[in-house]
Amino acid sequence: MKTSNVELNPNRLVQHLNKPASEFTKDDIIRFIKDNGIKMLNFRYAGGDGRLKALTFVIRDEEHLDNLLSAGERVDGSSLFSYIEADTSDLYVLPKYRTAFVNPFEEIPTLDILCSYFDKEGNPLKSSSETVMKKATQILTEKTGYELQAMGELEYYIIANKDEVNMGFPAVDQAGYHESNPFTKFDQLRKEAMMYVSEAGGKIKYGHSEVGNFTDDKYYYEQNEIEFETDSPESSVESLLIAKWMLRMLADQYGVVVSFAPKITVGKAGSGLHVHMKLLKDGKSVMVENGDVSNTAKRAMAGLLDVASGITAFGNRIPTSYLRLVPHQEAPTNICWGDRNRSALVRVPLGWFSKGSSKMVAIANPNYDEEFREHSYKSTFEFRAADPSADLYLLLAAFAVGIRHGFEMEDALEIADKLYISVNIFKDEHKDRLAQLEHLPASCYESAQALKKQKDVFTQYDVFTEGMIDDSAKLLEAFDDDQLSERLYGKNDEIKKLVDSFIHIA
Repeated sequence: MKTSNVELNPNRLVQHLNKPASEFTKDDIIRFIKDNGIKMLNFRYAGGDGRLKALTFVIRDEEHLDNLLSAGERVDGSSLFSYIEADTSDLYVLPKYRTAFVNPFEEIPTLDILCSYFDKEGNPLKSSSETVMKKATQILTEKTGYELQAMGELEYYIIANKDEVNMGFPAVDQAGYHESNPFTKFDQLRKEAMMYVSEAGGKIKYGHSEVGNFTDDKYYYEQNEIEFETDSPESSVESLLIAKWMLRMLADQYGVVVSFAPKITVGKAGSGLHVHMKLLKDGKSVMVENGDVSNTAKRAMAGLLDVASGITAFGNRIPTSYLRLVPHQEAPTNICWGDRNRSALVRVPLGWFSKGSSKMVAIANPNYDEEFREHSYKSTFEFRAADPSADLYLLLAAFAVGIRHGFEMEDALEIADKLYISVNIFKDEHKDRLAQLEHLPASCYESAQALKKQKDVFTQYDVFTEGMIDDSAKLLEAFDDDQLSERLYGKNDEIKKLVDSFIHIA
């Protein structure tokens, strides 16, 4: 089975070395480079703006390559992060061998590899978002015995000059969900991105066109989504970082623009970053119990809901994030959970844990004769508020904190029952239920106040430092966007100017 998995893996290094990426060594990387005529090496790492940076080397001999892979290189931290001072700015970046992939965009054969930050003492940089996330997940496992896995749904818009798009088969405005050619125009770009991300080690679940599509006087807008399989938090973030970079590279080649902005214009679908999560014990999912959502999952969701307002500080970090989080849309505004309910902040999607699911494949395929298998590995809960402006590492860290918090709350199950909804809360007949629910912040300013109010949960066990919380709040408050939606109501020119200023966020 292992050999089969290696043979089908799209990553060229996995195929050539005949081993999973998690087992890559320095010698493996050197062997692949020598065997495949690789001439250049790119170190890549996330900067303070959330984008992947690059440091490029010409490989001049094996000793040089060995030194790079063993000792990494120095970078100027003050130019990458606003909180690092110039007089103490030197950082190290060290490659993570398992992340190596062949760069699909370079004419010169080039290997890219993701890196982590280290300080002058050779320790993981404490202020690095990646370090915070690793500590948060480690504490979660130490305190509860559960391992967190996660995955993201990456939504984005392609923006093209209308005159350069064949509009002979026009898409229906805001009805693009799972549409296909010829009524979509850029699914080939998405498919290329999916292939490249897979070759770089990303575990893609599927891709499709999304609801949003529209035109204005000059441009055609088309929304797409790439969704990933659950993986370790670290690998999940890496896949999203690589996917964003590759989509932008492809868009540049196609002569179009790709935007991950949470809102493109008022009245049209925004782009979220829904994150699915599940907990494992001894490598097995604990999300299902007796064919239903387990108490373990309910405790985890209760903890997330209890600090959901503070989590927006890491998952919704720009003013236009809150133009997406408006009532009566699929983007959630109320703190609650439900199963299969898209008006809820945390949703338990349709799962494969019912024995009724064993009938489906047999009905579709009368000659199917396998025994029923419980597909509980597909069962997750989904946090629906975050968007692509998020600091991905800190967002996953905040999720780990919230989940751990749920196991430390004595009344977690009672809170889960209280916050459960089984109806569309935005229908008039359910307005009394809606009135019982708390609201998410409506601006960066409100998000900052919520984070400061919930500071003790995030700083417990020194996962987040008090300085990190204070700095995050100050950055949010600096936008001066309190009651922004009300101030901008009906002012379309001002809204467009604001949207354009964040069109290339993260």
